[in-house]
Amino acid sequence: MTDVIASTGPRLKAERERRGMSPQKAADELHLDGWVIDALEAEDYQRIGPSVYAKGHLKRYAELLGLPAGEIMAGYETRAQGSKSTPSAQPATVRLRADDRPVGNLPWAQIVGAVAALLLITGVIWWKPWHQREATSQNNASVAENPSAASTQGATDAADATAADTTVGAVVGTPSAPPMAAATPPSTTVTPSAAQTAAAEADAAAGTGHARLRLSFSADSWVDVHDAAGRRAYAGNGRANSVKTIAGIAPMRVYLGFASGVQLEINNHAVAIGPQFVAGDVARFEAGADGVLRRDSHLPPPVPTRNTRPSG
Repeated sequence: MTDVIASTGPRLKAERERRGMSPQKAADELHLDGWVIDALEAEDYQRIGPSVYAKGHLKRYAELLGLPAGEIMAGYETRAQGSKSTPSAQPATVRLRADDRPVGNLPWAQIVGAVAALLLITGVIWWKPWHQREATSQNNASVAENPSAASTQGATDAADATAADTTVGAVVGTPSAPPMAAATPPSTTVTPSAAQTAAAEADAAAGTGHARLRLSFSADSWVDVHDAAGRRAYAGNGRANSVKTIAGIAPMRVYLGFASGVQLEINNHAVAIGPQFVAGDVARFEAGADGVLRRDSHLPPPVPTRNTRPSG
């Protein structure tokens, strides 16, 4: 009887074959994989995992085959106790020599150099326009603080021009300017320097071109827009939770009622309406094609009421 109990695996296999049932059929009936049936019949319980899983599968398998579950479980316990009493041979300790893996030979020098060059180019691109504007501001401030220096510079320029006229007159045989012309007091009017004029022209040219304004309204407002030629591009009311797109040639003169409820985009770039362009929550500015807002030198249009459309 002990031999029969101890041989649980062969007993399960014999009963299954007697019933004409294949291992896969038994696995399907128990909703298990086929290898679990093979492990139970081979008494390879370690392959199944913890003992609680082996016991559960054995009990269900015995009930499927009509075998007494108590005897099958007793055979499992006998097999498990025998495995524990037999000292297992300690596997020889094997030390594997872990070779140092070489650090990836990445071209760090080239990478660092490329990043440094990219940062340098970005810095130059960012610094150049700001430096030009800062130089223009400094020139304006110096002229305003020291008007006598501007007058002296004007006198020097006048003297140089007089000397040039005299030289030309002597060469071609024409009468030169009278000597007293050089003693004429210079004008006190301060004219803009070439650098200031060039900067102003460059700034104005940067704002010209085709512009596409996108107005998103979070509150009711009114809108009046004129293009660079003075033609009215749009005039009307903007309703809350609506969007209005206006296209034209920049710089475009824009007037907005209840400006705090309007979000502005120029050529798909969000632009903030600064406080210098807002008075009494009414915004007035020129929108350039470069996405820069400038002060509007024209007279503002009549302010419409909230429920009326601007004239035009």
